[in-house]
Amino acid sequence: VAKVIVTHYHADHIYGLQVFKDLGAEITAPAGFREYLESDAAPSRLEERRISLYPWVDEGTRLIPPDRVVGEDTTLSLGGLELQINYLGAAHSDGDLSVLVRPDRVLISGDIIFEGRVPFTGGANTRHWLEVLEGLNKTGLAALIPGHGPAARDPAGAVRLTLDYLRYTREKMAQAVDEMTPFAEAYEATDWSEFDALPAFGATHRRNAYGVYLSLEEEMLQE
Repeated sequence: VAKVIVTHYHADHIYGLQVFKDLGAEITAPAGFREYLESDAAPSRLEERRISLYPWVDEGTRLIPPDRVVGEDTTLSLGGLELQINYLGAAHSDGDLSVLVRPDRVLISGDIIFEGRVPFTGGANTRHWLEVLEGLNKTGLAALIPGHGPAARDPAGAVRLTLDYLRYTREKMAQAVDEMTPFAEAYEATDWSEFDALPAFGATHRRNAYGVYLSLEEEMLQE
């Protein structure tokens, strides 16, 4: 392994980088990685995961900074393949990349796409995330490899599911913020039936909606 491209710096995507680093691989990551890697949350979460995810995460798991930082679209040629690395800015995380494998027409999307399940939004910039998805060129793709879920043979459908979920959640929470409706009241009054049968809905959705509600309040204050 000569190079590793990290689509974004979240714990579930960077634990294990030390294996490749120790083999001499070059680690590439998006601009914005420092927001997570240099935060207090990164080492404290790792300590907790060494307990809750042991033996998969243990004392040998280290937080690895990248060797190369990408802050704009670039192309990498390696082993006869051309990889188009797209810098997406702060969408799902503080800095996201996608990678298009040109000869195979396969898009590696990172966590801007969750296939067949509810995405995790956390503290994401869902306004920019939506803009990224709406501008994504899905034509000509043979397959899409998402950040979570199986490879998608219907890339447009995979994009549409995440897009529809984000768009609907923002729309309903924006209405609540605009009308100054408390979150709990707005959440209970909203019809979530379009998504409630999806995997991870019960574990993730209410927290997602609350995060979107708070971010929309912040967006309103900035206007």
